[in-house]
Amino acid sequence: MEKDEWASATTAELWQLYDEVTTVLSRRMIAEKAKLEERLRRIEGTSGAPNEERARRPYPPVLPKYQNPKNPSETWSGRGKQPRWLKAQIRAGKKLNDLLIKRSSSQTRRRTG
Repeated sequence: MEKDEWASATTAELWQLYDEVTTVLSRRMIAEKAKLEERLRRIEGTSGAPNEERARRPYPPVLPKYQNPKNPSETWSGRGKQPRWLKAQIRAGKKLNDLLIKRSSSQTRRRTG
């Protein structure tokens, strides 16, 4: 439509044109959004729903590093929150090094690098 045609068009014709334009625009926006979401999924490396979380990688088992002297079956690897028995031992005046598990040289892990 030329600029002169718009000025001479009736209100009903302009509203019809407006409805057609918004319909076409909404379809194109939906198609563009779908393309962008697919591109994002490919970039993230997932093919499922966008809210789906990837599975965490399995961590290797960790040997316990500290042991409760009052109950040797209670151990802690040094990762995560400190257990209650450890906090109680520290409050009683023990040091973290006092609770270390003594290992023979064949049981200790070698450091690399």
